[in-house]
Amino acid sequence: MGMKPKTHRKKSKREIRMERTASASVAIGEIEHGQDVFILTYGQFSLIDALIAILRQTGPADVIMSTWTAAAAHLDKTAAMMEDKNIRSLKMIVDRSFRTRQPKYFARMIELFGEECFREITTHAKFLVVKNDEWNIVVRTSMNLNENPRLENLEISDDKNFADFFIKIADSIFKEVPAGKGRGEIPELRGLSNTTRFKKIEAGVISPTSLKEASYDTEMDTKSAKCM
Repeated sequence: MGMKPKTHRKKSKREIRMERTASASVAIGEIEHGQDVFILTYGQFSLIDALIAILRQTGPADVIMSTWTAAAAHLDKTAAMMEDKNIRSLKMIVDRSFRTRQPKYFARMIELFGEECFREITTHAKFLVVKNDEWNIVVRTSMNLNENPRLENLEISDDKNFADFFIKIADSIFKEVPAGKGRGEIPELRGLSNTTRFKKIEAGVISPTSLKEASYDTEMDTKSAKCM
């Protein structure tokens, strides 16, 4: 039996923007309750920059952060926000390859936050949750913590049920995976309810001679961390 997908359905009312050069605070603009805004960027700011811009408007909040990679400077910015009490508590989810791929940054993460504040799993998901008594912000994004001068996207929503859905994801991961122990498989997320089942599909072998190479018209340039 395959794993069942975990879903949350929300109203599809959104604002769409493209920002080529704007800073995070300008690109995000004024956050409104119940908003759903999609922003396409040129990678001129990072996920941490977006978090800083959001916290300036929400005030101190509990934060959940999921990323594939991070640089030392952005980890330091996160620690500074915790020191200033803008981040009241932190849960961080990183890909298990981060430990071996960026050992210096991984060691810095342990030094700043301690092992209890993060979990290592097989993941490529990137999202933020920023929650306090007034706000239930969820950010879904292609961005890692560090800036990357490429097309990036982020979508910012204020929705309590949506935020609770992501909180349950993090809570399930933190429950299933022990601190300091990377998990090689995708977590089961047993704390979430199930919906439609995946169906097993079988197919015959495709002959390589039946495949055509794609053609293109243009060329591309090749200390005091607190856990929730």
